[in-house]
Amino acid sequence: MSLRRLRSGELIALAGAICLIVSLVLPWYDNGGKLTAWDTFGVAVVLLILAAAGAIALAIATVTERTTAIPVAAAVWSTLLGIVAVIAAVVRLLERPDHATEVCSGAWLALAGALLVAVGSWQSMRDERTGLYPPDATPPREAPPAGA
Repeated sequence: MSLRRLRSGELIALAGAICLIVSLVLPWYDNGGKLTAWDTFGVAVVLLILAAAGAIALAIATVTERTTAIPVAAAVWSTLLGIVAVIAAVVRLLERPDHATEVCSGAWLALAGALLVAVGSWQSMRDERTGLYPPDATPPREAPPAGA
């Protein structure tokens, strides 16, 4: 496990995940009282949570895995979830529930976090520096006998 493996893409995606998590407790709408994401819970909130989980999984896979296969797969999924989360955040900004008159900081932070997850995951997928991973030291297997 090495924190030095985290590149800029993973760090950006991780910052986006933190923004998404923090946005869930901040007020999203004002309708005379403050409404949080939990007050207006729906599919969009689930998609935002999945994007945050994908970014966290990307960072964990990058730090813990010995090869690049799982971090690359995590980056692909995290990018997809980040793009879906951006769409969900834009929909939540445009659709105001319960006669809300104002969009508050939580909704804007969620949009910023979703954008960071999408961009950071894409950057992680794009960065092909494999020097952070040591070469595989597994000895090659012997060839089977010719008569078998």
